[in-house]
Amino acid sequence: MVRRIVAPRTEQYGCPAIGPVKECGRTGRLQYYGKLMRTDPMRALVYHGRNDIRLDQVPEPEIGPGEAKIRITNTSICATDIEEWKYGPTYITSVPTVMGHEVSGRVEEIRDGSSGISVGDRVMVDNVLVCGTCYWCLSGSQATCPNMEVAGLGRDGGLAEFMTWPADHLIGLPEGVKDDEAPLLEPTTVAVHAVRRSGVCVGESVAVLGVGTVGALTLQAFKAAGAVVYAVDVRASSLRMAARLGSDEVVDASRGDAGDRLRDLTGGIGPDFVVETAGAVGTPLDAFDWVRRAGTVVLVGIYAAKPAADFNVIVGKELRVIGSVAAGTGDMRAAVKLVADGRIRLGELVSDRISLDRVIPDGFERMASESKDVFRILVSPEA
Repeated sequence: MVRRIVAPRTEQYGCPAIGPVKECGRTGRLQYYGKLMRTDPMRALVYHGRNDIRLDQVPEPEIGPGEAKIRITNTSICATDIEEWKYGPTYITSVPTVMGHEVSGRVEEIRDGSSGISVGDRVMVDNVLVCGTCYWCLSGSQATCPNMEVAGLGRDGGLAEFMTWPADHLIGLPEGVKDDEAPLLEPTTVAVHAVRRSGVCVGESVAVLGVGTVGALTLQAFKAAGAVVYAVDVRASSLRMAARLGSDEVVDASRGDAGDRLRDLTGGIGPDFVVETAGAVGTPLDAFDWVRRAGTVVLVGIYAAKPAADFNVIVGKELRVIGSVAAGTGDMRAAVKLVADGRIRLGELVSDRISLDRVIPDGFERMASESKDVFRILVSPEA
């Protein structure tokens, strides 16, 4: 999931120009995707355009000033990756680029300075860089920085054997976070950010509409904040997952009476919050209908088409409507602590583990055809 913003970067981390492989006259090394590279080959999943992804042999990345080189342990595939492949480029800003934005690994090498990270450390990649100088960054809304750069969506990502990244944008992983769960910390920050944005208080009721990966993480984050949580979905498999992860009640929206059921569960008034994570065109209308009067709707889903909205309902019920995208500074560390403490569980959301060599048929093609039944697929270069 690509929607988390981290601490401001410095000028030296500017987005490299994207270009073809060519000889660098000054050093004699290869330049690949605009960055200086060693000629040692590695495997990487490269986005070349819509419906064109390839497992290429590319040079290993050359570490730059202030960066660390990471040996990739696991990278997870999410819906954003599938959408970019089938319908993009939407968020991808440079082509070609190495895909993969939910990334964990071990530090292989560090160049310059001290970031609290050492060679050999297990780390999670803080995958979004912001400029730190624009109006929005300076006002504390880094999630809306217009100059952001994202791993796997313009800067080379982690569906590869190695990647480089600013060392001060790596988060060390405690023992309580397993290697084969660590990439899911990235979408966990989206859930943590939604809780922060909502302003929920202990004991308030929250309906989470849509129990995909982000929805499953969101219901756990709200539970960790002390809310009473109801999971709503049309899929029996998703509702079973929600029940296992601690939802107080599950509501089957395929029956057509989800709003009535939510009102029954809340003394006839509706939940205090409805958090929309499904991203379906019609679900915001359901959220506005089901939330109580003077309640709050938090929109987390990303929509492929413009959803309809009945503004008379929003006005008449005096609803508070909040958008929540990415995450802010501190959300990653909060997510790591929640997972390490066992308050958010990630392992059950891993649907499969595959090798990098099988990333296209067993990863992208499977998720495109079975998206409703797959949460996250982990890809490992060493599998």
